[in-house]
Amino acid sequence: MARFRIIEKEGVTVRLLESPHKKVNNTSRFEDFARHIEKFPGGEVLITSVENLFAWARSRSPWDLTFGLACCAIELMHTHGPVFDAERVGAILRATPRQSDVMVVAGTVTIKMAPRLRRLYEQMADPKWVIALGSCAISGDHYRNVYSVVPGVDQIVPVDVYVPGCPPTPEGLINAFMQLAEIIEREWKQRMGVKK
Repeated sequence: MARFRIIEKEGVTVRLLESPHKKVNNTSRFEDFARHIEKFPGGEVLITSVENLFAWARSRSPWDLTFGLACCAIELMHTHGPVFDAERVGAILRATPRQSDVMVVAGTVTIKMAPRLRRLYEQMADPKWVIALGSCAISGDHYRNVYSVVPGVDQIVPVDVYVPGCPPTPEGLINAFMQLAEIIEREWKQRMGVKK
């Protein structure tokens, strides 16, 4: 889970994501895709394959489609705003499905909106992933038994990562992007037959 460090200075409180590009044991993220690192005085040489490099780059740069349906969209906006700044983990909002590879479904999906959501999903280029943001997107939550609400977006599109909560937190969405990075890299390596 994403960890945040809070800094208070001159009456201003800032939350900083603790080292998004470091592993827990403080090794560089570059070691994830490196086959060999040659260390010598004054520097390092990294040896890898193009497939590993592409898997690493794609997993660290999700371009998410803006699809805010209800109040959870505020949390999506807050995550990409100046306080949490999701661009630090590579997430960039796009307004068109043709430039997106991740759909963040934020809020209650109604039966009337379901075909439009499916159409946008189909317009996204492959490979594509989906994050369900908030309890309403995951299961319908308070509106689960209402005739006009879809009881979970996974009945319309396949969901890769779920972010629970009402409202969900920006930290949870950033954590979802980090989990999605691992899923994307693993899928890419399986598709390319890369072993490591």
